[in-house]
Amino acid sequence: MLRRAQSGQTGRVGTFESGIDLNAAFYAEVVAPILGRTRHSAGLLGWGSEILGFDTARSTDHGWGPRLRVFVEPSDVVPAQAALNTSLPSEFRGWPVRYGWDAVATEHRVRVSDVGSWLVAQLGRDPRGGMDALDWLVMPQQLLLGVVRGAVFHDGLGELRRVREQLAWYPDDVWRWIVACQWQRVAQEEAFVGRTAEVGDELGSRLVAARQVHELMRLWFLLHRRYWPYMKWFGSAFAQLPGAAELAGCLDRVLLATDWPARQRALAAAYEFVASGHNDAGITEWVDPTVRSFFGRGFLVLMSDRFVDACRARVADPWLQALPLVGSVDQLVDSTDVLSVAGRAMHFRALYDAEPVDDVRGDPDSSDKDPRE
Repeated sequence: MLRRAQSGQTGRVGTFESGIDLNAAFYAEVVAPILGRTRHSAGLLGWGSEILGFDTARSTDHGWGPRLRVFVEPSDVVPAQAALNTSLPSEFRGWPVRYGWDAVATEHRVRVSDVGSWLVAQLGRDPRGGMDALDWLVMPQQLLLGVVRGAVFHDGLGELRRVREQLAWYPDDVWRWIVACQWQRVAQEEAFVGRTAEVGDELGSRLVAARQVHELMRLWFLLHRRYWPYMKWFGSAFAQLPGAAELAGCLDRVLLATDWPARQRALAAAYEFVASGHNDAGITEWVDPTVRSFFGRGFLVLMSDRFVDACRARVADPWLQALPLVGSVDQLVDSTDVLSVAGRAMHFRALYDAEPVDDVRGDPDSSDKDPRE
């Protein structure tokens, strides 16, 4: 399949192959010979659908083509970049090597830096010096995926594979705390699907149900120790998780239900499926995964706070234990303009560093609030 030319590009167009395959060959046949004996590492990392393996022929109409991240010692950055600037060919396998799209200038996409500088730009800090719980909480998952997914074609510096292993998943205490926060999100709204419908708010009931579907999908990522990607590829990545097809069947029935009793039955099945998955993951002591009535109101719920408590009981870090269950930056916000930029996400450090104020509320009696309200 051929792609249409990108704005600012000239030259013939090539036959589509995955970005990882194209750039593995681009590195071996073009970039490695130019770098010669310069000690380096190289890979396809950072941004783009091809990093996640979801690129298709459609992807080639913008920001797609021969591109690499090359890492060298700091003293070799300038000469290595200069060598590439003057020696890269005009095209590779029919694809322009210098290309632009929309308002992005036409130029080649082989970027040279030292490893540390790139990690700071990608994540907000260089994790090789160690990471504490706070560092993990403010690193967006889609940016972590830009490091641990994609492909490393050569690691002459011996750094990339180590850092990818280091960042492959959260430390156990951070993982359990984030899962506790995710169960908390389910717990806070699980009774609202029936309550909204009870007062005639069918649209509201559907909206709450859709939110619960999203929260359960996120839980499924967490229970399988996988970072979730940005929204375009959220469903595609979910479909690759173990057990996703069976869970998706329940979730489809939730979204397709035309009345709240059917919606509630489908959600109950989904709750029990995810709860059983929680037990299978061994993240906490066993918790009864069956649904029950919400305070006798007839709404079928999991009472997910039981899973919250089980997770917190297994968190040893006193700093995490003392935090209110606000979640990681990915659970706090869903703004693309925050989660795609490491420097902006890092501003949320202040939220966790602040003195606890969760008991200071506008209503002095709010600490006694009934969960049924």
